[in-house]
Amino acid sequence: MRQPIRAMVAMWPEITGRLLPPDLRRRLDGLVTVVPDTPVTDFAVASVGPDLAATDVLITGWGCPPVDAAVLAAAPRLTAIFHAGGTVKPLLTEDAWQRGITISSAADAGAGPVADFTLAVVVLAGKRALPAARRYAAGHFPNHAQRVDGNDGRVVGVIGASRIGRRVIPRLAAAGYRVLVSDPYLDPADAAALGAELVDVDECCRRAGILTLHAPAIPATRHLIDARRLALMPDGATLINTARGALVDTEALTAACASGRIDAVLDVTDPEPLPPGHPLFSLPNVLITPHVAGVQGSELRRLGDFAVDELERFLLGEPLLGQVHRADLPILA
Repeated sequence: MRQPIRAMVAMWPEITGRLLPPDLRRRLDGLVTVVPDTPVTDFAVASVGPDLAATDVLITGWGCPPVDAAVLAAAPRLTAIFHAGGTVKPLLTEDAWQRGITISSAADAGAGPVADFTLAVVVLAGKRALPAARRYAAGHFPNHAQRVDGNDGRVVGVIGASRIGRRVIPRLAAAGYRVLVSDPYLDPADAAALGAELVDVDECCRRAGILTLHAPAIPATRHLIDARRLALMPDGATLINTARGALVDTEALTAACASGRIDAVLDVTDPEPLPPGHPLFSLPNVLITPHVAGVQGSELRRLGDFAVDELERFLLGEPLLGQVHRADLPILA
């Protein structure tokens, strides 16, 4: 590769400073020559063609348009993309894979906050804190004899031994939960090593008092949790979704929660966002948050740190920790 290595930063301008704060930006500048930051609204071949022509690597983030054939044609030196974000599916067209560009994602760095959020929600769900809070607001304060929910020995089902699922499972097991896991790519020995019992999706739904979703959104998982599987869940169970909204049949979930039989905590929905006035918003046993489980605010730096670390490993010829391969896309989020 030609020296000096030239990099272009392409993402929404309003997040650049959070992903790459001044000290991290100075470190980046010490590794490569950074061409002027490119506002996403100007990331078009016509306006950044000269800079793209001299660009060896891209540092991308939310807001970067797809790296398509036109971009690639204008960037003959481009050999690597370091994505300071999670999934790269919306970013890359088939042209980038065919060109053989090295791709790295900071998805691992973003998994920690989602796992933390999930664990916090599991604790609250085990105590049925949401319906209890609603009843308290209506004037009902339970005595100790009426407090029947708790977390000791509670069964939690994890759908998907993904990078987030694999963070959640051992922490649940260490905290004393009985953990079930369902994942077609996991074998019983691997599940046991994580601290869980491997079961199929139906059994996970039947046995778990709390069901948390960590599977990718792919054709095989669309509406994985449908009316039939919601009916398998025990009375008083809680469904947690911090993965992708399409994993759940929203209409079926609305009916199940409206009956009062199960609770739900949803950080993602289908569609996203839900339209104003959707029935799920008004149900007392449902909490919907606006996709906040992932990195937020001060946590964004984690992604920038990872991307710059990956760039340095790339320049040193070391193995990348976040490299994404074309063959893995069908099972990735």
